[in-house]
Order: sequence, then structure tokens, then C-alpha cells
Amino acid sequence: MTTDIVNRRDLDFQVFEVLEAEALTTRPRHADHSRETFVAALDAATAIATDKFATHNRKSDENEPTFDGERVHIIPEVKEALKAFCEAGFIAPTHDYELGGMQLPVLMGQAFSAIFKGANAATNSYVGLTIANANVINRFGTESQKKKYLPHLLSGRFFGTMCLTEPQAGSSLSDITTSAVPQPDGTYHLSGNKIFISGGDHELSENIVHLVLARLPGAPAGVKGISLFVCPKYHVNDDGSLGARNDVALSGLIHKMGWRGTTSTMLSFGEKGRCVAELIGEPNNGLACMFVMMNEARIGVGMGAVMLGYRGYLDSLAYARERPQGRRSGSKNPADPQVKLIEHADIRRMLIAQKAYVEGGLSLGLYAARLVDEHKTGESEAARNEASLLLELLTPIVKSWPSQWCLEANSLAIQIHGGYGYTREYTVEQYYRDNRLNPIHEGTHGIQAIDLLGRKVVMQQGAALELMGRQVQTTMREASEHAGLRGQAEALGAAWADVTETVKKIGPLLKEDGERALANASVFLEAFGHTVVAWVWLRQAVVAARALPGAKSEDDVAFYKGKLHTSEWFFQWELPRTRPQHELLRSLNDSTLKMQDAWF
Repeated sequence: MTTDIVNRRDLDFQVFEVLEAEALTTRPRHADHSRETFVAALDAATAIATDKFATHNRKSDENEPTFDGERVHIIPEVKEALKAFCEAGFIAPTHDYELGGMQLPVLMGQAFSAIFKGANAATNSYVGLTIANANVINRFGTESQKKKYLPHLLSGRFFGTMCLTEPQAGSSLSDITTSAVPQPDGTYHLSGNKIFISGGDHELSENIVHLVLARLPGAPAGVKGISLFVCPKYHVNDDGSLGARNDVALSGLIHKMGWRGTTSTMLSFGEKGRCVAELIGEPNNGLACMFVMMNEARIGVGMGAVMLGYRGYLDSLAYARERPQGRRSGSKNPADPQVKLIEHADIRRMLIAQKAYVEGGLSLGLYAARLVDEHKTGESEAARNEASLLLELLTPIVKSWPSQWCLEANSLAIQIHGGYGYTREYTVEQYYRDNRLNPIHEGTHGIQAIDLLGRKVVMQQGAALELMGRQVQTTMREASEHAGLRGQAEALGAAWADVTETVKKIGPLLKEDGERALANASVFLEAFGHTVVAWVWLRQAVVAARALPGAKSEDDVAFYKGKLHTSEWFFQWELPRTRPQHELLRSLNDSTLKMQDAWF
């Protein structure tokens, strides 16, 4: 099935050839499935995304939600698209049959999600948050809470949110002040304000289930005193019917540069003193519960960034193939016919960079999904534990690398369009605006960098980093079997050695002088991310090198050669960025710390 949302040949390559999705059907949980059912579901997702989501992407950007003081108004196409999405079962594809799910692998669920994100990031956000919300309730909720909310969340009757940030706290969750006061009936009354709550109010579903971070009376200071509560917009009766409106009020809408079709809200809890909520999980353990949703959301942000970059890449590729402009270098005859943009070397430079960023990012995000499957259904406890450890290490990269470099792909797409690129008549400017939100969504680069360098690479005495190193070594051995990939294998080995040397240098300083050790953590995040993406490109190249001799069509030959050449380009042009970054990091340069406020 053809689409301008994603190169379906690439998606199939990642899912079936690189990540071997069919192998998951040998596991009991997925035994009812086959490659045929996977392909049929991908086809269905592509059809709905193309017909229902992509068709109003521009309209929802130009007609963002409005609030008249009583209700939120959204263009009708959004509700129609979400209805089709839910009726087709895409809101619960990985859940148990008894919950209305399809028991598909998480890898397939992320592949479906990627298609919808590429078609319309704003509309998809409503169901994306709902899926993550349901996963938290399913894992930490009581049986009563699961019965009350899960069937409705997983059918799309209710939508869900997560409510973390407060006006005075920003990303510093230790500073939240929303309170939860116990009541005699076992419920809690919430009081406080939350901001930047995506999907916080609308009439796209019958109800909205908020997951809210708040503090109990006498709770410890900081993040150790945060609890998690489930708080519906409308109370839910035992039979599933809706009761009265809860004391949750929309204070106003926030108008952002991108994702304009998503309601970004300011919510007030307990203005009338009767905002009723239930505790989820253990008291003062709310952040650990919420991190399940946050980590899913971080992977989702990364995948969303990939797909917005991918849309821009495909649009600029089509434009470059169609648009005649200028003549070949060296031509001095104005009577010579113009050539297509793609004939110019600088255009091809920008196109191959985009291809490297978006296809590398897609491979990275889907690999993370495959790790979730391994964690859930791996054939041994050791395999499941290793998958969990790798996923924990890579989550900051999955979130942040595409948010930086697939945004750069959008910038290059605009550049290829020239002056038309920043006009509203072409879609690439919207993709850039939408994607610019992702470096901030679910934790900035700085937050992810501190998590990566300050915790992930040194946790369990560096066990995750060592495990990742073994994955790198395996790919290097496989690549060395192909003459054309041996140089890339050697370069990857050198880059990984730089990563480990930098960690050896900075790791001991974390306890002695944490501020200095983490001052340039964002540089480490970028260097580590580039090394990981070089690895996923080499994995793709190995698969392509094996498949090329047996390619059965000219299209397949071109596809595999494109993979091999793009991998080579990434190793020649992108991976070398990391060497001077590591040298600077290991010098423990403190220029940032020495800079004083008055000097700016």
C-alpha cells in the first residue's frame, strides 16, 4: 500500500527483516498471529491514517480548538478519525483478549502508532495518551479501579491524560504543591493547578480520566512525597454509567506553535472543594507509577519526532524530483534546459542526511519496542532482564536523538523547498513547527542527558553499558563478514571505545563533584546517541548486505543499495562528530560553570 506518510517498504524492512517480528509468533502470547495478520493490521492502519487522519492535518492546524468559557470546540473531523481508530481496535492492539485487545506484539503496536503519528500528530495525541494512561491503571490499579476504567479506556469511550506539571514547578516535580486530603470513605479531595495538560478537556469522548500527581498531608519533601491519583472529569457509577461532573475545571487553553489540533490546557482541581480522586498504587510512590507512563510517552515522543521528520523527508524528496530549477554545474548556456532539483549535489546532500536521520530514528524506536516484547515474553528470565536493562539505558536516546536530528531533517526539508518552504502553501513548515515541540515534550534534552550520564550509564556498576557494548560487538562481528562493511565495523568499535573511556573518566566524578561531572551532559547525550544510531544503521546494513544478492526485483536492489549507501554516509559524515565531543568531555572543561550571570 502506497502512502506519503512513511516509506512502507522501509517500515516492512525494519519490522520483518531487521527485527524479525515473525519470530514473536512462536511465543504463546502471540501464537494466534502470523506475518499475514501483522501485514493486514499495518494495511488497515495505513488506510485509516491516510483517509481519516492525514486529510485534516492541515485543517486542524489552521482551526485550533477554542474555549467559549463553557466547552471546547474542535473541528468534527478529529472525532470522526478517533472513532474510526477506536472501532478498528488500534487503541488496545497489545492488550489481552479479555480486555478487548488483540494480543499483538508491542513492536507491531509501535509500528501502527508510527503511521498514525506521521499522518496527524495532534489528533493521535488523544489516543496515545489514553493508551499510556490505561497501561498505568492496568499495572498499578486495584481490581475495582481496573473494572471501573479499563474497559472504557480501551474501547475509546473514555480518553485519558497525565497531569504532572504545575505553573511554579515546570519540570521540577519535587516542587509540585497539588494536595490530596483523605476522606472517610477512602477517597481523596484534590486541590491545585496543572498546566500544559495535553487533551485535558474536550468532548471527543464521554469522559476524561486524569492521572494526577499530588501530595498527601505530612508527605516527605521532594519526589519521595508524591502520590498518584485517578480523577475522572465525570464520576463513574458501578454500572459504568456517568454520574455528576467532578470538580475539575478548565482554566484556559494554551496556544502552541505546533500540535495546534491538540487541546493544551490549564486545569484547576478542587476550586469548589470537592474534587474526588482515588489513590493509585502505594502512598508516596506516585512518581514510580507515573514513570511507567512517562517512559512510554518518551518513546512515543521520539517516534513522533521520527515520523514528522519522515513526512518532511518524503515531501521534500517528491518536490526535488518534480521541481525544475537551475542547470548542471559548469553549464554556461542559458538555453540549456533546467534540471530537476535532485540533480544538484547539495540537494542530494540534504536528502541523504534526512534519510539517514529519519530511517535511523525509525530503526531505533522500533528496536526499543522490540525490547519491550523481549522483556514481556522473552524465553528466559535472563533475556527478559537484559531487555529491561537495555531499554532503561536507551530510553533517553530514543526520546532525545530523534527530537534533535529529525527536527534537523525538517529544517533541511524546508531548505530544499527554498522560499516556498516557509510558506503555508507547503506542508513542510507545519511539520517543523509540530516537531519543535518534541525536544521539550516529556523532559528536555538537558533532563534526558542528566538521566543518561548521571544514572543510566553507571547504574548497577555499569551493567547496562556493558550489555550494550556486547550488542555492539555482535553487530561488528556480523558486519566484518562483509568486505564493504568492515570499515564501518572498525569505526563503530572506535566510537564505542570513546563512549566507555568518557564514562570511565566522568563516572568517578559524579560522587565527588556532580555539578561539574554533569555540566556538559547534553554533549554526552548527543555523542552517545550518534554512536547508538550508527549501530542501528550498521544492523540495517548487515541485513541489506545479506539480502542484496538474492533480491528479486529492481526495486529491491535499489532499496538495499540505498540502505548500504546511507549507512556508509552516516559513518563518514555523522559518526566522526563524536570524537572531538568525547575529547572535550574527558578534558572536564568547566567553561560553562565559570560563566557568571553578570557576564551575559
